[in-house]
Amino acid sequence: MYKIFIIEDDEKIVKLIEDRLKRYGYFVARVKDYSDIKGEFIKEKPHLVLLDINLPNFDGFFWCRELRSISKVPIIFISARFSDMDQVMAIENGGDDYIIKPFSFDLLLAKVKSAIRRVYGEYAENNSKDIYEADGVYLYKSQNTVGWQGKRIELSKKEFALLYILISNLNDIVSRETLLEQLWDDMDFVDDNTLSVNIARLRKRLEDIGIYDAIQTKRGQGYSMVNTWNQVLK
Repeated sequence: MYKIFIIEDDEKIVKLIEDRLKRYGYFVARVKDYSDIKGEFIKEKPHLVLLDINLPNFDGFFWCRELRSISKVPIIFISARFSDMDQVMAIENGGDDYIIKPFSFDLLLAKVKSAIRRVYGEYAENNSKDIYEADGVYLYKSQNTVGWQGKRIELSKKEFALLYILISNLNDIVSRETLLEQLWDDMDFVDDNTLSVNIARLRKRLEDIGIYDAIQTKRGQGYSMVNTWNQVLK
């Protein structure tokens, strides 16, 4: 089931939305630390965000830009501010929709369902399967490219295949034998050093977009990819 992340400092509204969404089968998470909304978003990995504008520390426009820098999940603004300019700013800063308080829960639910259906369900673009996302890193399969934080590079076919295997098994160890079998058709003609060379090249390429030390060598076992890139954002 889909997870909704609520970024709202009015406890009554949060409780109301949370109760109703749970009744309709959604998982719900709420922000706890308003100074680290981006960090909590990364931890929760929601499918959709409900975002107020007036928040402690920084406003919703700021946090929308921050979330957009690492994710394309739908963001629906919920605010008592009703001017056209506020709604324009919400969209220009990366929001997908805007609901004015007080609102009908039926309207909120309809917009939530619509956004989820458009991005993840029956109305999702056909090319969505071409894009693989892992903690804000995007792999574009048809182009052999990888992107993070607005930076994007093209990899060789082998580099991309290697990255895809490792990142799709994030935090798990992938044995050298598994990598060799999946990357090369005929292992009889592949030197064991070939994999090490490709790993080194991939590490260097990832550094070009600001990702460091993500591919770790597990002596006697293989390689593991861990999320080091979001640590630099905190």
